[in-house]
Amino acid sequence: MDMTLLLLIVVSYLIGSIPSGLILGKQIWNTDLREHGSHNIGATNAFRTLGKNAALLIFACDAIKGAFGVWLGGYLLGTPLALVIGGICAIIGHNWPIFLGFKGGRGVATGLGVIAMLVPTITLIVFATWALIVYVTRYVSLGSVVAAACVPVWMVVFGEQTEIIIFGVIAALFVIIRHRPNIVRLLNGTESKIKSGKK
Repeated sequence: MDMTLLLLIVVSYLIGSIPSGLILGKQIWNTDLREHGSHNIGATNAFRTLGKNAALLIFACDAIKGAFGVWLGGYLLGTPLALVIGGICAIIGHNWPIFLGFKGGRGVATGLGVIAMLVPTITLIVFATWALIVYVTRYVSLGSVVAAACVPVWMVVFGEQTEIIIFGVIAALFVIIRHRPNIVRLLNGTESKIKSGKK
């Protein structure tokens, strides 16, 4: 394997593995999000446990990890495939972080950071879809799953490159697979609706 490509994979994964929610929760709010709510360190649990400001900060930091992976791919190799590989590795790092025993988040914010770098216009459409669904239903998980499923569809509609579309499919599958318990609860009518909290 080319050493530059290996560097891209390893660094993007390690950056993605940084547990933003855990670090920020402990350092700023003196709270371990793994001990509250859904026990997830992502923005949704932060919103329920610590409130809007914490959720926005953690969401932004997780998104930056995905954006960094894409940027690094462009900086090191500069090909569409390298951009995609950097983004995917950042998402994998977030979902299965080495620093937390491979138990991480669901990849929504990090994935949004990746598509924001790859396809900004589609990102706006997808985010609007997510926001509308969450506003109407109060189910973050439903909004995340539907928005993720829409990503590759819009990529095809906008005529994106094959590498970008393949990324869209992989990223959507990551999000949907990570939300399997939520999907089961949605079907059973037991999924929790979003409700802001502040510890």
